[in-house]
Amino acid sequence: MKKKFGLLGEKLKHSFSPRIHSFLGSYEYSLYEIAPCDLDTFMKKKEWDGINVTIPYKQAVIPYCKSLSPEAQTTGSVNTIIREKDGSLSGHNTDYFGFCVMLERANIGIKEKKTLVLGDGGSAKTVRHALKQLGAGEVITVSRRCENNYENIAKHYDAQIIVNTTPVGMFPDNGNSPLNIKGFLQLTGVADIVYNPMRTKLLLDAQRLNILNVNGLAMLAAQAEMASRLFINEKARPQLVDLIIKSLVKDTQNIALIGMPGCGKSTTGKILAEKMNRQFIDTDDQIVKAAGKSVKDIFLEDTEDAFRKLESRVLAEETKKSGVVIAAGGGVVTRNENLDLLRQNSLVVYLKRDLSDLAIDGRPLSRNVGIEILAKQRLPLYEEWSDCAFNIQENPDKTSEQILEYYK
Repeated sequence: MKKKFGLLGEKLKHSFSPRIHSFLGSYEYSLYEIAPCDLDTFMKKKEWDGINVTIPYKQAVIPYCKSLSPEAQTTGSVNTIIREKDGSLSGHNTDYFGFCVMLERANIGIKEKKTLVLGDGGSAKTVRHALKQLGAGEVITVSRRCENNYENIAKHYDAQIIVNTTPVGMFPDNGNSPLNIKGFLQLTGVADIVYNPMRTKLLLDAQRLNILNVNGLAMLAAQAEMASRLFINEKARPQLVDLIIKSLVKDTQNIALIGMPGCGKSTTGKILAEKMNRQFIDTDDQIVKAAGKSVKDIFLEDTEDAFRKLESRVLAEETKKSGVVIAAGGGVVTRNENLDLLRQNSLVVYLKRDLSDLAIDGRPLSRNVGIEILAKQRLPLYEEWSDCAFNIQENPDKTSEQILEYYK
C-alpha cells in the first residue's frame, strides 16, 4: 500500500507541489486545503504519513508536534511533518535548506553583508536563521509592524542584500513590489521567495539595475527534495533539484510573440500552441471582447490612447497565466509598462518579416501612419524587449518548429 503524503494550506489551487513530488517518489501526494477552523480536526486525525505545510500554518502546527528538528525549533517554523511509528508527529524545517540552495545557485554572496529581510512571518524567521548561519553581517527585519518599516526604510539604504519573504507581488498580486530599490546604491543581490510569477516586480527592478537576483523556484524544489528524503528515508538527490526546476520552467513559462502588425504572430502562435498542447491567446481578440467593438472602431471612436490603455489592462490579465502562448499586438512596445507585463512569466520572441510582406488590411495605423514610419519607431524596441528573434518562414509551421526547438 502506497504511503500518503501531501501539502497542508488554506489556499492551494495554484500549487506546484504535486508535480514536484511526482519526480521525487512513487508515493501518493495530495493537496489538503483546510480552513483555519478545521485545522485541529485535520491534525488530530492524522490520515497521512507525512505532510508539507504552507501559509498560514507553519507556526500553527507546532503544538501538534511531539518533537522538533533543530532548524524548526530555532526558527519557530515547521514546513514538514512526519507521522512516526508510534503515531506521534515530528516537525521539521526544510525551507532552511531550500533557501541556502537558492542563494548558492544564484551566486549571491552573503558573508558580512548588511541584509534586509522583508516580512516577519514564519518564512522570515527561517530566512533570518539561514542568513546568520551563512555569516551575514547585520540582518534587519522590515515590516509594517516593526521598528524598521517601509516608512523609515531610507535609513537602511546602505543595505547590500534584500530578501523578500512577503507575498507582495505573488500571483494574483502581480506587478506590485514591497519597496522601491532605486535608493539602495550598495545593493549587490536581491532574493524573492515568490516563484509565481517567475519574475516579480522586485526582481525585474533588480534586473534593470544589473543586480544579481533570484526567485523562489530553487528554494521550492530543494526544500521539497529534502522533505521527500524525510518522507521515504532517502539519501540526498541534488540532480533531482535541477530536473524539477527545468521541468517547471518548461511547463509554466509562457511564450509571448511580438513584432510588426501583420507579420504573422497569430498564425504562428496558433500553430505553436497546438504543437505544445497549450492555450493560445491573441490580445487583440481579447481587446475586442472587452470593448465590444472591433479594433478599427476603437481607433475611430475612442482614439489610439484608449486602445493602448485597454491593451495594457488585457495584457496584465493574460500574462499572469502560466504555460500559454500569447500573440501581442504590434504596438505593445509603445507603452513602457507592458515590458514588465511580458517579462514576468514569458520568453519574449520577436518575429521578423520584410516590410513589403506585411499585411495591412484591418490595421488602422499601418494604413494611416505607414509601415515605414511604424517600423522606424518600433523595430529597435522589438529588439530590446525580446529574448530571441526569428525570421518568419514562408511556411509558418517551420517558424513554429524553430521557436519550439529553441524553447526546448
